Amino acid sequence: MAPARTPVVEGWFGGEGGAFALLGTECRACSAVFFPREDFHCRNPACTGTELDEVPLSRRGRVWSCTDGRYQPPPPYVWDAERAWEPYVLVAVELERERIVVLGQAPPGYTVADFAVGAEAELVPGVLDEGAGPDARELRTTWNWRPVPDGDAPGTEVRP
Repeated sequence: MAPARTPVVEGWFGGEGGAFALLGTECRACSAVFFPREDFHCRNPACTGTELDEVPLSRRGRVWSCTDGRYQPPPPYVWDAERAWEPYVLVAVELERERIVVLGQAPPGYTVADFAVGAEAELVPGVLDEGAGPDARELRTTWNWRPVPDGDAPGTEVRP
């Protein structure tokens, strides 16, 4: 039996395969787009709009910045002490249409050297961790940014 897939934050992303997308909100009054989503009022200081629509965000954008986390954070950060610490890459991507910057991790196996500022990146589903305990039947899911080689069509497999 496959483990249940549970989003790390409900309502921030959804869909499968080529339909996987971050979910933001767009203000009907000024067309400003937000991520993470906003449910009550427009965050644009020049707008008083309160009517917001959920919108899927661009799946591609340009690397705005990236860095790596090569150290295990000190307490009070909590981690699974039974698993070895693994470095990870954080990538900030400016979305194609919305022109907003969204931060996310790169999939395991990528390094900072795989990303270049201004290069294209694509949104892919990711797994943050597996549920705790010996009978864990849960994958806590999130999103990742992976580099896209020049000329690749959307959805093209770059790396497992």
